[in-house]
Parts: sequence; C-alpha cells; structure tokens
Amino acid sequence: MHSRTGKGGARALVAALSLAIGVTSASAHAEGTLRIAEQFGVVYLLLNVARDQKFIEQEGKKEGLDIKVDWAKLSGGSSVNDALLSGSVDIAAAGVGPLLTIWDRTHGRQNVKGVASLGNFPYYLVSNDPRVKTIADFTDKDRIAVPAVGVSVQSRVLQYAAAKQWGDKEYNRLDKLTQAVPHPDAAAALIAGGTEINAHFGNPPFQQQELAGNPKAHIVLNSYDVLGGPSSATVLYATEKFRNENPKTYRAFVAGLADAARYITQHPEQAADIYLRVNNAKIDRDLLIKVIKDPSVQFKVAPQNTFGLAQFMHRVGVIKNEPKSWQDYFFTDPATKDGS
Repeated sequence: MHSRTGKGGARALVAALSLAIGVTSASAHAEGTLRIAEQFGVVYLLLNVARDQKFIEQEGKKEGLDIKVDWAKLSGGSSVNDALLSGSVDIAAAGVGPLLTIWDRTHGRQNVKGVASLGNFPYYLVSNDPRVKTIADFTDKDRIAVPAVGVSVQSRVLQYAAAKQWGDKEYNRLDKLTQAVPHPDAAAALIAGGTEINAHFGNPPFQQQELAGNPKAHIVLNSYDVLGGPSSATVLYATEKFRNENPKTYRAFVAGLADAARYITQHPEQAADIYLRVNNAKIDRDLLIKVIKDPSVQFKVAPQNTFGLAQFMHRVGVIKNEPKSWQDYFFTDPATKDGS
C-alpha cells in the first residue's frame, strides 16, 4: 500500500489502511499476527530482507507460532504514528524524531518505545543550487523537501543543526522553508531541477541518485556531522501493550531482524537484488550496491548515538518528558543491550 499524501490525509489513510490489512483493532494483539508500517528507502532494507527471506516466519516457528505478517507502506512519521496509535499497525518504522515524539506523547499511557534500530545511515541534505553551501545560505526563496514537516528525523536533525548554528532559541528558523514530499518525488524534483524544491533532506538511495543525476547537486549537511558520528536515524517501535501481550511474536520479530542484518552484511549483492524486487525500484544496481557497501553504513539492530537528539528535543521543548538515557525510550531487550 503506497501513500503520497502528507499529514492532511493521514486520517483517511489510516482508515484505508485498516480496511486494506483486514484486521480489526480487537484482534490486533493476537499472538502470531504482525502488521508492520514501513516507508521508502534503503534504510528499510532490514525489513525488505526479513520479508523476502521469511525470517520472521522462520523465527516464529521456533516459538511454536505460524506468524502472519502484513506490510503497509506509508510516507512520513506523522502518518506512521497515527497508524500505530489507531491500532492499524503493530510495528512502526520511522525516524528517531517520530519515535521520540510518540514516546513523549504516550508516556504513562500506551507507552510507545523503540524496538530496534534499522542500522546506521548518514542522511544528506542535498541542494541543486550552487549558491547554497551551508544551511546559513538558505533564504526565504528556498524550499527543502522532508518526509514530514517538523516531525520527521530529517526535520529534527535540521532543527538541531540550526540550533548549533544560531542558538537553541532559533532551532526552528528553517522550518518555514520545509515542505512534506515523499522521498521518491523529492528526488525526482531535485534531479530534474526547475521546480520550487531546490533542496531535499532525504535518505539512501535517493540522496545518492540526486548526487549522480544532477551535476549541480551537492551535500549541504551530513546527519553524522550534526549527531556526532554514526547514528541510527531510523528505528522500529511499538506499544507496551503489543509487546506484553505478544511476547513470542515480538521475540520472533527482533530475531528475524537480526537474521536480516547478518544476511545483508554477508550478502550485499543479493540484498540489493531483494531491495529492487520488493520495492519494484528503478535504481541502478551498481549504485545500490555501492550504498549498501558504504563503510559509513552499518546494518545492526542495536540503536546508536540517539541520545543527543533526544536531549536536544527536550531542551527546546518539543518533548515534555526528559529522557535520562536512551533506555528510557527503548524497550529492554538482549538484542539492543549495547545501544546508545
């Protein structure tokens, strides 16, 4: 199921999602049923591989379960969070920004927390305007595409960068320049040029396609530079209720992810073929393999370097609850015990 709507269409989208998946809220937490919302990009490769290789189902059999997995593709953390809270999905895949937003919003109620990371990926803010060399060069004439305005991890990293540039009081200085555009559409606009979108804070492989497809495209900002090194920008999360009521399904899901991480590390070319097949993606295979083999990309389920962004979001008041460590907003699990 593909969505190219922004936050305005979220309610209708979530309603349609519930019908498409065909599971009622009442049956949402039956052991052996798993509904996952994913988004666009290579950052979701762990899920693509787990799906293609049936790793979750295989791990389920070890738990004595025949797990049925349903998949839905959305765009933007707002839509994903709405789907999770409505009971339309059990596992949400989105950036650390949306995770922290929903963790804060549900603290003491549904208690949404992180399940695992989808790996470490540098996210690039790319511009096709030679005039823009740093974020300080953006003017009111510029438009920056992000998957969800204000909520997405790209938006939060941009705010974090703005705070470092101009001070915490100016953290949202560039928000007025951002527009919600799904990554495939934003990449197409940046490559073609001539549209109001002249910058895109994206993710792999769209950022690499932009750099390869438009000679004017260049990197303005690297998320690793803002966050202080390799970091888990995209993660998976769920409600406490789902985790508590479905321990076997939950364990099988996390184990299936770990299987997928090992598979990608050992078989990058085959993983690239899976991405192309599962997503029906129109991307050069060699470019995709280059992305997967990039030394700055690490496929692992333990989250890394997320706490700085969490502290920033609390410091500027976008989340009310102050996390004392990364473990406040991630479930305790052996697979993620070495996180940060």
